[in-house]
Amino acid sequence: MAFDPIAEAQRQWEARGWTAEAPSMAVATSIMRLQQVLVTRGDSLLRPFELTFARYEVLMLLSFSTRGSLPLGKIGERLQVNAASVTNAVDRLEAQGLVAKRPNPDDGRGTLASLTPRGRRVALRATKVMNAELFSDLGLAEPELDSLFGAMSTMRRAAGDFE
Repeated sequence: MAFDPIAEAQRQWEARGWTAEAPSMAVATSIMRLQQVLVTRGDSLLRPFELTFARYEVLMLLSFSTRGSLPLGKIGERLQVNAASVTNAVDRLEAQGLVAKRPNPDDGRGTLASLTPRGRRVALRATKVMNAELFSDLGLAEPELDSLFGAMSTMRRAAGDFE
């Protein structure tokens, strides 16, 4: 596109007298659009591994855990998603042989998701691609990335995303 439609929307907002709200509208809309762009790009990079970004996040969270396993509830808490989303992702990963489910020995009613050796290998290979093709270049220099992350953390905290 030859012009930024969000900048044009901001101009239109201001022209209609919503001047105070125009910058926030432009930022919120930009974040939502960028989220779509990044998820689309991430999902396309992960497609050869038969993963979505949501399932990749589960694999990586399990790979970061001390034992390679976590209760499903803890996965939802850490990834900030609902129980149904966790169950769906873990069930799909289990069907692919990347995760195994077993009863939680510390909680007779709960379930643990455990990374399989194959899951660990796929997570590592997928991360090499994500690092090379997505995370290594978002179009900003490191100081800009740090500043943006700080601003977004402030916004997330203000929205109640974390304390």
